[in-house]
Amino acid sequence: MAGTALLEVADGIATLTLHRPAALNALSVEMMQDLSRAVAELKNRKDVQVVVITGAGDHFMAGGDLNDFAANLHLSSAARLATFRAMIEQYINATVIALQNLPQPVIAKVRGACAGFGLSLVVGCDLAVCAEDAKFTTAYAAIGLSGDGGVSYFLPRLLGTRKALELLLLADRFDAAEAVRLGLVTRAVPAADLDGEVARLAARLQSGPRQAYAEIKRLVQASFDTRLESQLQSEAEAFARCTTTEDFAEGVTAFLEKRKAAFKGR
Repeated sequence: MAGTALLEVADGIATLTLHRPAALNALSVEMMQDLSRAVAELKNRKDVQVVVITGAGDHFMAGGDLNDFAANLHLSSAARLATFRAMIEQYINATVIALQNLPQPVIAKVRGACAGFGLSLVVGCDLAVCAEDAKFTTAYAAIGLSGDGGVSYFLPRLLGTRKALELLLLADRFDAAEAVRLGLVTRAVPAADLDGEVARLAARLQSGPRQAYAEIKRLVQASFDTRLESQLQSEAEAFARCTTTEDFAEGVTAFLEKRKAAFKGR
């Protein structure tokens, strides 16, 4: 797929690359559209076990493209309201929901700048690995915006209300070590090791129990909006479904035989 969001699938691992390297992969209207199409395609791929989201060149994403924003400043308040709302609802919201609904584990691979919608993407992924020199910021308030891409949903769940508000209101920059400490990324590694580390993590997930992973994702995502009794029932049903898979039989047998399980992840 050509354009500003490139989707490639090789050996069961899908790599979705934000591809405007000359602009630090800033989110343009074109990229919103391309990203939405790429994720929609990904949703229908049956040959994918793991998804990796990354940026081309030296950066993940430096937030929204301010040139695209500026191109709409001549509009009246009413027209501007309608334009931006439609843009976010049609492309941004659809992308985030589709990514959240993927049954496969999704890994963010982050280097360089990660700001605005870039950070929203990262915190919406299941796992995130960054280079030690990566830099992060919510960025929105710095240009008079409130946020999009689920940032106000994911940050409070990861950090609690107080810290989420601090990051959103102040929009300060923070480094990879702080991102790890806060739990926004899984781990930070030297920049030269980033590709290898993510490849190893993706391979590990790729060889894991696919249905169990899908059930785990669904249960965790639902847990914030349900009562304990309902969550326990959902766990019972998901657990029972997992027991019907070949992976469950293999996992139990391998444990008893003191060997590594050979799941049907691929």
